[in-house]
Amino acid sequence: MVMALAGSPGAFAQPAAAPAGKAQPSATAKATIVAVDHAGLMAAVARHTGKVVVLDCWSTSCPPCVKEFPRLVALQAKHGDRVVCMSLSLDYEGLDPVDALVPPVLRFLQDVKAGGVINLIATEEADAMYKKLELDSVPAVYVWKADGSLARRFDEGDAKARLGRPFTYDDVEAEVKGLLAE
Repeated sequence: MVMALAGSPGAFAQPAAAPAGKAQPSATAKATIVAVDHAGLMAAVARHTGKVVVLDCWSTSCPPCVKEFPRLVALQAKHGDRVVCMSLSLDYEGLDPVDALVPPVLRFLQDVKAGGVINLIATEEADAMYKKLELDSVPAVYVWKADGSLARRFDEGDAKARLGRPFTYDDVEAEVKGLLAE
């Protein structure tokens, strides 16, 4: 399901923050997708200040993304209310309407039981989003501290320079554990 914002054409849905005192949706919840542009993405991340936020940028056409995605779901299940896990599908290339991409993306999200994750789909073309996110490609994972500042970005360039190998969710998990221990 894509959540839509009523109003002017071109308006994008904004993911709602979980009500105070409420947990994130459970892994057994049905996955939904919220359409966002870059500003909407940043607003969604900012709404979760006070918790560690993990954003997985991915695409259904990226085999490493698809392979590692279940680890995002597991990370959310493991840390519950202390961590907010979000996914951003960068499948939109500008050729077909975003709505045409929702069924395959949603099918994948349902298959990996991503109902406990906040799932977003970019409404800006992937190349434009890559530029705004300062990425060369996916997979990429951003981790924000509870104070809202960026703790670490995991991507191909960072991993090659810092780790000498591709990053994995073991690296992401270690970063999250460190932030939760602070």
